[in-house]
Amino acid sequence: MNNLMEQKILDILRKLFESDSIDTSCSQTTCSKWDSMNHLNLILDLEDAFGVSFEPEEIWEIKSYDDIVRLLTKKGIPSA
Repeated sequence: MNNLMEQKILDILRKLFESDSIDTSCSQTTCSKWDSMNHLNLILDLEDAFGVSFEPEEIWEIKSYDDIVRLLTKKGIPSA
């Protein structure tokens, strides 16, 4: 995992959830700070950082780091 998109996602998650120990296993079930308010902040941070917009149904699909990577890739953000 050395690519720019994945590193940027981790940076956003670490800053938002105030933890340097967050890694690619981060999800709503493993991160205690991933609550409904931080979920919306995460969406805003991702949209700003990657220049994308998420549809309402996509917003609620995001439950983990892997979901973020999948949706950004689907939106044409290069993973390398």
